[in-house]
Amino acid sequence: MGEHYYTRKPEVKSQPNRITERLRGKKFQFTTDSGVFARKEVDFGSKLLIESFVDPDVDGDIVDVGCGYGPIGISLASQFPERRFYMLDINERAVDLAMSNATRNNVSNLTVRTSDQLSAVNDRTFACVITNPPIRAGKQVVHGIFEEAHEVLKENGTLWIVIQKKQGAPSAIAKLEEMFQKVETVSKKKGYYIIKAVK
Repeated sequence: MGEHYYTRKPEVKSQPNRITERLRGKKFQFTTDSGVFARKEVDFGSKLLIESFVDPDVDGDIVDVGCGYGPIGISLASQFPERRFYMLDINERAVDLAMSNATRNNVSNLTVRTSDQLSAVNDRTFACVITNPPIRAGKQVVHGIFEEAHEVLKENGTLWIVIQKKQGAPSAIAKLEEMFQKVETVSKKKGYYIIKAVK
């Protein structure tokens, strides 16, 4: 596959697909498409992140970086209606899908923006950053997301990440430990790590 989902304007032909998923006990419908991540179903790593997530102790907004068509941000925004969620992706097709999926699932406490990493919200501070990072974009991009997350997080704010062991979980943990006061592996399943870092 020459082109991948970490692309501003996917050139692969659009082939919309409708899926239904149960996340945190609630049923959601999502339209997916070619040129976006995990078009056939919500991937195992995202599901594990959604199910593992714990609302932070800090007041403030939450941002989902690399939101794709929106399963993480939409399901969590539905669960925590008192918080404002920002959903960011570099992929314009994914951003359009995330907006329509939020409307389809009647979730209104969120804002979706096209953004390279956190550039669209780097003037704000957040209680929490959540990401299923774009591993195929390379370590430099992934670690860049960690660094930008640290910049926008409030004191005691949390960064939640899902990453496979074989795709760099140990080096991700080492990188996070350089920046954050506390890093813990919340869950491990089928080679996926859910990591929480506290600023």
